[in-house]
Amino acid sequence: MNGAQIMVECLKQEGIDIIFGYPGGVLLPLCDQLYDSGIKFVLVRHEQGAAHAVDGFARSSGKIGVCMATSGPGATNLVTGIATAYMDSIPMIAITAQVATNLIGSDAFQEVDITGITRPITKHNYLIKDVADIARTVKEAFYIARSGRPGPVLIDLPVDIQRAESEFEYPDKVDIRSYKPVYEGHPLQIERACRMIKESKKPLLLAGGGIIGANASEELKKFVETANIPTTFTLMGLGSLPIEHPLSLGMLGMHGTKYANYAVIECDLLIAIGCRFDDRITGKIEDFAPNARIIHIDIDPTSISKNIVVDVPIVGNAKDILEQFNEKITFVPRKEWITKIKEWKEKYPLSYKKNGLKPQYIIEKISALLPEDAIICTEVGQNQMWTAQYYKFKKPRTFITSGGLGTMGFGFPAAIGAQFANPGKVVVDIAGDGSIQMNIQELATAVYHRLPIKIIVLNNFCLGMVRQWQELFYNKRYAYTCTENAQPDFAKLAEAYGAIGYKVVSVEEFDGIISKVLEEKDKPVILDCRIDPEEKVFPMVPAGAALDQILEGIA
Repeated sequence: MNGAQIMVECLKQEGIDIIFGYPGGVLLPLCDQLYDSGIKFVLVRHEQGAAHAVDGFARSSGKIGVCMATSGPGATNLVTGIATAYMDSIPMIAITAQVATNLIGSDAFQEVDITGITRPITKHNYLIKDVADIARTVKEAFYIARSGRPGPVLIDLPVDIQRAESEFEYPDKVDIRSYKPVYEGHPLQIERACRMIKESKKPLLLAGGGIIGANASEELKKFVETANIPTTFTLMGLGSLPIEHPLSLGMLGMHGTKYANYAVIECDLLIAIGCRFDDRITGKIEDFAPNARIIHIDIDPTSISKNIVVDVPIVGNAKDILEQFNEKITFVPRKEWITKIKEWKEKYPLSYKKNGLKPQYIIEKISALLPEDAIICTEVGQNQMWTAQYYKFKKPRTFITSGGLGTMGFGFPAAIGAQFANPGKVVVDIAGDGSIQMNIQELATAVYHRLPIKIIVLNNFCLGMVRQWQELFYNKRYAYTCTENAQPDFAKLAEAYGAIGYKVVSVEEFDGIISKVLEEKDKPVILDCRIDPEEKVFPMVPAGAALDQILEGIA
């Protein structure tokens, strides 16, 4: 077998039945073998779209995804998507073609050192220089991508290696001496944590994306109900517990709920699971959880005490450790703390002025109309934060968004991947007018494959979140953020691609069309919702401020 055939057989061995990618000169041997392999190849319109689509596929399904690109610009166009997956711990295999091995280092046409470029944003990467190494490399790559803290792995495959011949035997196991992830927590640390939980008067749990990555939502629910612990979430943790659960406090941090932020300030014990305490969560580090001892549980030992010094570090898989907790934890009333939390929730609800077509209303309406297993993708900016605040997520893997990297242009191609992974579910991309234009060419992909993705554009004719910061902190100097004189007609643009397009400017128009949009089953739909550019995301904690230094203002 030649190298391209071996690669295809390896992918089949790993259960891969779909690849997102874009062909090119030195990728042709592999493309040719894929042609009649039975593996579906989704031709995107830009390599970045392929990386984001694989990301959305993996986040929504829990399965590992594969994207593919040619050398040089094809490979570099994957970089933003790989970095997005790396920051959010999403398993992905990126296969890039490379110039022939004898040309590497010669500045050949479309040559680039993609393994060097991606080293900081992958768990590991490989440049294969011997056809006999392909099977072992692929086996290791999949193992590394999905084990421990998941993440992307890149395989760079020179064109002459794709053509070279070798015997094929796929390894049945992987043994990497320097890579041994720990899954079960240390028994003594578990005992210590359980004792602190039992003794705590005002505990708070912070659930991060590691809960969802570990498929630990059921274990989390059992734990918080048994231990009777109010729970808040990082952006990536939304959906790990139903947002309307009595113990849920919604999202924490810069645009989190006031009651979640107040709870962190006042709690005496903070149990953080599967999160890395980034600055959008902590605010001013010196004032974060000032009265609390901290238990930090994470599969990645390098994330513990990296940003916040903790009292009890526990390295391991969230699902395994929560199971260990659930064997030992008993109910504690904590009546005063639960009452105080309830009072805060009643006193400081999320709110907005209900005059005109408001983005908060749009999201609330969509949330009320869709089934609980609908998948909501977002771009990045105000649209993302309004969704995090006002959509009532009930299940894990239903909120697909770029957390750590904050990648504009992510949501729509991610929605394509999510729709392929979940053909029977409703998939919606909530977008801004700025971010949707970064990968809008993928409408061609969605139309070709008859994907009924719904794109709700919150169109304020500006880069809304940047404009909000300019208004609040830069004396309303709106440098390069207003686009009203250069904005496409999104409804007509949808039609030009063969999709369906609508435009609404009032609550009445929105209410009259939204059910029809959400029920479409044959084509992608763009709903262009014209909203006020003055609308802002509140509450808001300014960057670097303590979590109780909250900017008010009813938008």
